[in-house]
Amino acid sequence: MPGRSRYAVVLSVEERSELDSRATRYTLPHKQVQRAKLVLYAAEGLTNVEIGARLEINPKVVGRWRRRFFEERLAGLEDRARSGRPGRFPPEEVAQVKAVACEPPSEGVPLSRRSAADVHRLVVERDISEASSSTIRRWLRQDAIKPWCYRSWIFPSDPDFLAKASVVLDLYQGRFDGRLLHPGEFVICADEKPSIQARARIHPGLPPAPGRGQRVEHTYERRGALTYLGAWDVRRAKLFGRSEPRGGIEPFNRLVRQVMSKEPYASSPRVFWIVDNGSSHRGQASIERLEGRWPNLRLIHLPIHASWLNQIEIAFSIIQRKLLQPNQFDSTAHLARALNGFERYYNEIAEPFAWNFTSCDLAELLVRLAKHEPALPVAA
Repeated sequence: MPGRSRYAVVLSVEERSELDSRATRYTLPHKQVQRAKLVLYAAEGLTNVEIGARLEINPKVVGRWRRRFFEERLAGLEDRARSGRPGRFPPEEVAQVKAVACEPPSEGVPLSRRSAADVHRLVVERDISEASSSTIRRWLRQDAIKPWCYRSWIFPSDPDFLAKASVVLDLYQGRFDGRLLHPGEFVICADEKPSIQARARIHPGLPPAPGRGQRVEHTYERRGALTYLGAWDVRRAKLFGRSEPRGGIEPFNRLVRQVMSKEPYASSPRVFWIVDNGSSHRGQASIERLEGRWPNLRLIHLPIHASWLNQIEIAFSIIQRKLLQPNQFDSTAHLARALNGFERYYNEIAEPFAWNFTSCDLAELLVRLAKHEPALPVAA
């Protein structure tokens, strides 16, 4: 067939697995990811021209790497030794520079984060290397070292973290105490989203137009704030919400009554309410209060610092992205009506969240974390 290469690529199971891994690994150099994708496309029967168009590279380059893989398999995708002058900086020196970049940022200087220029300055001051700032940037990029970036995390401190969280994760899988839930039983995730401001822009916004997105006036007047209390039916994909001037026990009780007084929840054998440890539904007192008022209600508390396991947080994030950004509301009454309207709209299109994280996954995660923090609870 015209345009087809004579180097037809047929992959073994092991080769395909390795190339799939390389093609989706963000920490690999871009050229290695690109070569893996190139071979995978070739195995699908694409021509060099088609592959070049997809990867935005010259078809002749595609042909060269196709031929090298055809002749040498995976080894052919590696860079070959180049002729010419050897590298100016020995590997030991490069390693020392990278070690400086991985030091705690406050060591030696009053900084919370280091830029590549800061690393370069320290390297010169310590007489480690004479490499330029751009060279050091390239060395750091090779190992995806980014001392100017940071992420926060918190280790679980509850000794019963796994046991408490597993109850919730099993409920998401339709089980409680090792038994399948009855079709007439329900799982509700609930929480509060406090301090939602109503911001009145001093000029109206502009709708999207060709070549640009929506435009929103930067300056605004604060017109008050409210708290949105939400409850998410995990199995039926239904959102219940109410706007209150502030959070607290009584507003949360009103949310519970709003849900539990309606069918099918009022006549359900059991309705499991999953909540965090917020002040409006904390501790044994909240269990006695709510279960005493609603005999078929079962209040399930997440461990401390485990709101990421509460599906209502996903619903809140959808509200934030779809309704509250950008924030353009003339009053809290306007904001409350908008929240009610979004709730009705979303309930028409909502589907259950594809939750795949199980109690077994959590146990494996805690084992990995325990390698960094020995005091963590480990699954038996």
